[in-house]
Amino acid sequence: MALLFPQEANAGYARIAVERGFDRYPDGLTYAIPTELSDLEIGERVMVPLGRGDAPTPGYVIDRSDSPGTRDPDALKWILRRDGSAHGLPAELMSLAKWVSRYYQAPLGLTVSAMLPSAVRRGVGTVKRRMLDVPENPEPTTGTTAKQKAVLKAITSLPAQERPVELNRLKQLSGIRTNGPVDRLLRDGHLVEHRRTEIEAQWNTPVPGELTPDEPTTTQQGIIDHIGGTLGDGFSTHLLHGVTGSGKTEVYIRLIEQVLAGGGMALVLVPEIALTPQTGARLIGRFPGKRVAVLHSGLTAAQRHQQWSLAAGGDADIVLGARSAVFAPIPTERLGLIVVDEEHDSSYKQETVPRYHGRDVAIRRAQLAGCTIVLGSATPALESWWNATRRGVATLHSMPQRAPGLTLPSVRVVDLVDERRNQERSSELIGPTMSHAIRRTLDLDAQILLLLNRRGYSSYITCTNRTCGWVLRCEHCDVSMVEHRSGEVRTGSYVRCHQCETAIRLPSACPDCSRGIAKLGLGTQRIEQELVDRWPELAEPGALHRVDSDSMSTMQDFHEALGDFTAGRTRLLLGTQMIAKGLDVPGVRLVGVINADTAAGLPDFRASERTFQLISQVTGRCGRGSGAGTVVVQTLDPESRAITLAAKHDYVTFAEQELTDRQAIRLPPAGRLGRIVVKDPRHEHAEADARRIADQLGRMAAEDTRVRGPAPCPIARIADSFRFQVEVIAPSASRLQALLGEARQQLLFEPSNRISVDVDPQSLL
Repeated sequence: MALLFPQEANAGYARIAVERGFDRYPDGLTYAIPTELSDLEIGERVMVPLGRGDAPTPGYVIDRSDSPGTRDPDALKWILRRDGSAHGLPAELMSLAKWVSRYYQAPLGLTVSAMLPSAVRRGVGTVKRRMLDVPENPEPTTGTTAKQKAVLKAITSLPAQERPVELNRLKQLSGIRTNGPVDRLLRDGHLVEHRRTEIEAQWNTPVPGELTPDEPTTTQQGIIDHIGGTLGDGFSTHLLHGVTGSGKTEVYIRLIEQVLAGGGMALVLVPEIALTPQTGARLIGRFPGKRVAVLHSGLTAAQRHQQWSLAAGGDADIVLGARSAVFAPIPTERLGLIVVDEEHDSSYKQETVPRYHGRDVAIRRAQLAGCTIVLGSATPALESWWNATRRGVATLHSMPQRAPGLTLPSVRVVDLVDERRNQERSSELIGPTMSHAIRRTLDLDAQILLLLNRRGYSSYITCTNRTCGWVLRCEHCDVSMVEHRSGEVRTGSYVRCHQCETAIRLPSACPDCSRGIAKLGLGTQRIEQELVDRWPELAEPGALHRVDSDSMSTMQDFHEALGDFTAGRTRLLLGTQMIAKGLDVPGVRLVGVINADTAAGLPDFRASERTFQLISQVTGRCGRGSGAGTVVVQTLDPESRAITLAAKHDYVTFAEQELTDRQAIRLPPAGRLGRIVVKDPRHEHAEADARRIADQLGRMAAEDTRVRGPAPCPIARIADSFRFQVEVIAPSASRLQALLGEARQQLLFEPSNRISVDVDPQSLL
């Protein structure tokens, strides 16, 4: 390399974060800059030689310097070229990238790469759609052709909320094949054109009632005034705790309104991409003259690039998206407000490198930008509640009552053991209490929401011979396989592992003793079959929708199912936790939780918290219309604290009792947790590496920091790899970071393809 670029051609030095998984150089590698790249900027993507073979490797400029520091300049390699096919990271986000890399113990190159959508890195093009409407004051139409008249008739017959209409749909409605008649109507002023992104076109229809919102209640206005008074005054964190239906979204919108009026931009995060259309429609409806950019993984590559560019250029007023939207390239000087809706949701946690938490990164981003951040939830994460009530680093705002005209539903907790004693057929999974409620709700022509957070048909398949003991388990993982039925609910069966996704045909008999097999446990498919068997009206086309990752193969399927339910065409919606949040359907008069214990038995200290949140969130989908509605919760543990307090809508008592328990054993949020998982196809190698890590961490740790393990993970083998874990519990984030950072510098966590580090883990399986 030195022969290609003589020393006198040096234009300085740059530290480069290479886009590779290894972490030997967490602060980047130093390269010399050729003179033709003298204008190289921080954040740009470049190609550099790496390794003994000098393989061209992409990387990002972390910073520049006139000095190589302690490195021998003659020994340095040279940057090869810019990667002209891709965008880099805006320089103002590099500080955030460094923090994410350091806090979550992730290679900086992979961190920067994860902050850029792949479509942006590849430079994929953008897509626009032509949207047509009639002018506000149309001129009299004279001399128009038959085809032009057909176009005008088609567009004027559409309801106002369905306009503007996309060009191809208008052609279809009017029966024309070419653009000529439309173009002539545009030329003569009989039509007007809006060029919108596909996202804006999809969400053109505002949510009913959002264009003419009610005046804020006294409680809402007090919170709006309080938080609004902090806008523009630097960094501040606010926790908005409001029961479901209390009007948290209205508070967000009023604050966004203030930010936009001052020329700023707002970033709004939601936990699931499924929730972005509803939220997007509300924002577009309330701010019709503003641009809303949307970022989430459900978009096409072209759409993601187009939306990212809107934010980067400062052309968007509001950026909306799921977890990764926290890295939206909003100019720092214009970022005035960040909103994290449903901040408690575990979907904000990324489970691959970098394993960041969207909520916590959002707080850090607000701190770097010096702006206000609002975290909203009916069931705040205990970490957020701790920060607001114990540490005092966030301001708590409470909305304990639903909006005027809405009342909280009555909740009935039923003991499944008692219920089954009174059932005529013991195989029925829907008990008498819930059955009567379903029948009554169907007779009232109201709608029903049923939650079971477990997909498939049967979750446990075993031999009917009690002395045999055979259980159908995955050959590659230490878990039971789950029965699924393909096509119609009654046809075809196969079993699938929910860890490695291996699928095989369901055996007809026990392979060990040839006796029959028993299919035990439950899943959404089994409940679906029971529903159509017991209530024939639900077997009618469209009357029942099952919403889980098996039935919803695309986001369009999910949106259509929710659209049918919102419009009243679907009478019953059955699903996993996908349906527990965000739905606002006035016709829902009954919510049923088929089994409230699906999370309670997991070996995870957050199991109780998740149970409370899930029941509270799905309960909140009821009573959003003229009637309060009813919730029926089936459980094997009716005395459970999480279930009884969720039934009473008493988050505060639950949070305080749970925090007291956590504090006694120094578990998060009273302490900070790091989890190191070692995997290897050879059991003894995985255990030995985990032992080495635990021993070394134990020698390095301070007296107030505990190192636990090694121990087999709760799921000890996945995809033919044995898994061992080591846990580090420290009194503070800084103490945890100091220990893990030192271990990282000593390469204790290499190789990264077998050893993973998860800071603030949300799952311990």
